[in-house]
Amino acid sequence: MNQFWRLGVSWDWRQHNQGSPLLEVEDSIPLRVLVLALVIIGIVAMDIAAATTFSFWAIPISVVGTVWGYYYRRKANTAIKFCIAIGMLMALGGFFGRIFGELNDTRLALAELLIQLQVLHSFDVPRRKDLGYSIVIGLILLGVAATLSQTLAFAPVLLLFLAIALPTLVFNYRSQLGINNSKLKSQKSKKQKSSSGVPSYFLLFGVVVGLGLVVFALLPRFPGYQLRTFPVSSPIEVNQSFTGRSIINPGYVRQGNANNQGNGTGSNQQNQNGEPGKVDDSFYYGFNSQMNQNLRGEMKPQVVMRVRSQAEGFWRVLAFDRYTGKGWEISRNDDVTTIKRSPWSYQIYIPPAPISGRTKEVVQTYTVVSDLPNLIPALSYPRELYFPTPMVALDKEGGLRAPVGLSKDLTYTVISDVPLRDRTLLGKATNDYPQSIKKHYLQIPSEIAAKVKQRTEEILAEYDQQLVWKSETKKTLDSTYEKVLYLAQYVKQHYAIPENPLEFPHLNDNEDLVEAFLFKYKGGYPDHFSTVLTMMLRSIGIPARLVAGFAAGEFNPFTGMYVVRNTDAYAMTEVYFPKYGWFAFDPIPNHPLIPPSVEDVQTFSVLRQFWQWVAGWLPSPVTGLLNNVFSWIGKAIAWFFGLFTQGWFGILTGLIVGTTTGFFAWLGWTQWQEWRTRRRLGKLPPMESLYQQMLQWTAKKGLGKHPAQTPLEYAKVSYQHHGTTTAQVIDEICQAYVSWRYGGQKPNLNQLRQRWEELKKTSGDRVSSS
Repeated sequence: MNQFWRLGVSWDWRQHNQGSPLLEVEDSIPLRVLVLALVIIGIVAMDIAAATTFSFWAIPISVVGTVWGYYYRRKANTAIKFCIAIGMLMALGGFFGRIFGELNDTRLALAELLIQLQVLHSFDVPRRKDLGYSIVIGLILLGVAATLSQTLAFAPVLLLFLAIALPTLVFNYRSQLGINNSKLKSQKSKKQKSSSGVPSYFLLFGVVVGLGLVVFALLPRFPGYQLRTFPVSSPIEVNQSFTGRSIINPGYVRQGNANNQGNGTGSNQQNQNGEPGKVDDSFYYGFNSQMNQNLRGEMKPQVVMRVRSQAEGFWRVLAFDRYTGKGWEISRNDDVTTIKRSPWSYQIYIPPAPISGRTKEVVQTYTVVSDLPNLIPALSYPRELYFPTPMVALDKEGGLRAPVGLSKDLTYTVISDVPLRDRTLLGKATNDYPQSIKKHYLQIPSEIAAKVKQRTEEILAEYDQQLVWKSETKKTLDSTYEKVLYLAQYVKQHYAIPENPLEFPHLNDNEDLVEAFLFKYKGGYPDHFSTVLTMMLRSIGIPARLVAGFAAGEFNPFTGMYVVRNTDAYAMTEVYFPKYGWFAFDPIPNHPLIPPSVEDVQTFSVLRQFWQWVAGWLPSPVTGLLNNVFSWIGKAIAWFFGLFTQGWFGILTGLIVGTTTGFFAWLGWTQWQEWRTRRRLGKLPPMESLYQQMLQWTAKKGLGKHPAQTPLEYAKVSYQHHGTTTAQVIDEICQAYVSWRYGGQKPNLNQLRQRWEELKKTSGDRVSSS
């Protein structure tokens, strides 16, 4: 701390400290004011992060308590202590009552308890350690607020807390040393303090913030350290007659019949028969039991969700199995399963899907920012759902439905077993599809089936002329997976989105969307690409369906959350692979061909996302070079940790590699330090260089020169700790240095260097020389 804040500590600090027994009261007003400010910031941070109103009553009472505690700090205050104890017991009883009454999230209950304890505690804080308890409470409140915060509105509060915490630690340190303000004023003038303290303060503040950001980016996120108590909103009471058959989309209802939710086509539409219409500007048209793709228009961007997830993904909402010619519908919309939870838990178990491939557990927490339909977004294959309603519904397409629409500030958590996308295994999947899959996911209108099949087979036949795959190993289209990839890439590259989508014509009554896309317009709206790919796959006997949901959204590296907007909603194609389940493909231009999927290792996912955010500001050549470097480093780290999973031989190899790497790293660091030392000494005058070499040598011997000592004082002390010969050499060098530095006399460098070399040979040490 003294490196940044010149405290003016005298050599007799132990005498001051001895005169300050532990029971002595704390008289420092600045320290008390700063501690109160830290507590107030912690309370305000809770109000900002959790939208509470603790500060309205806690801050005024804390101020009164702090003033009271200061004026009565030397009193016994026995009656006050009894009252505080009674109040704390009452607060503890209220806390346990809230814990048993609120099964969803205990963080707010804990924060309220801490605030109540701090308010009571503020009336009796005579000693410095009592102020330390208040500092800890303020820090805990800030930590709880950090876990609740989902926006950067928390950042200014955090910086303000840090700005006040630094001088608080300084005043606390001065109090421990027994240094009061009057002594400091006598040692330094006010002008000297302002000139040296303020720049040091800002330097220290910048260093702490910079290190904090680096640690935040590099901090690993281990899946094994997940908490098993997940955030959920307060319970919502619903009608027990919930069947799950209706979908409530506020933007798409029948005119004049708002109660008939889920059957409309748009805010100004009359039916779902594919008639022309306009897209609602707030709600995605695909979140319904039917999707009319003959609507035109665009939505106004607005944030609808914030998602905290271990892995980036496609927040799946629902899927369609039946193509209508101008859109889609869920043919088994009424065939849903209602799942109830225990009254003592918010955990709802979802029946597992019949798949046998490897999966990755991914925990996601969703906070709704703007009203949404009663469809529950989640990563594919959810296993557990923590939701505030007593029941939910599961449809045949794997979509989750709530009894009520997802309203603002609703929070829920999903645990999904997301299948790992192994291209080799999926390429070996058979075409032995179950009858239930063939029945629902090969449907295609007879009017277009032949044309679409012919065009699809022509595209596959042209594979040798296409330069889609650029690799040394030639890939063949002998598997379903490779065919799907090729067709998705072909549609993405050979068809286009209109330059002005608002002017794209509506389809006539006798027009089919897929036929018009392929043969007439050579393109269409983004969702039309997925519809066309789905029909092309069905025409050649590959089961597929249309899935609608939200893209991952914009990742905020500071909050660790994905910010999802209504304009992130779109539709993709899901393809079924026997034994492995459904996997999505994205044929939309400017979208990744393979949507975001989980990886085997997500330990440094925040660092990866942070780099993607930074890379967006860098030129493409620089980004490409750094990506290659980071990719190589990542592969090396993955290879090293992979050794420890290969049995005893792998563990032994890993230990050898780690030890060898550590040795060479230490050797390189040592050589680099010596090179820096030689370079620095080489830039100094010869006499200064020799003097500094001598000080380095003596420091290694355990007798370093104190900054307050003069060279002559140090030379005198050296006779007490070194042999006569060594002390004489030190004395000669110090005398010559003082004469050269302050007297302007030219030293006899040759003689001094000769004496120095003889000393090094005699001692057997090797000291770097200029």
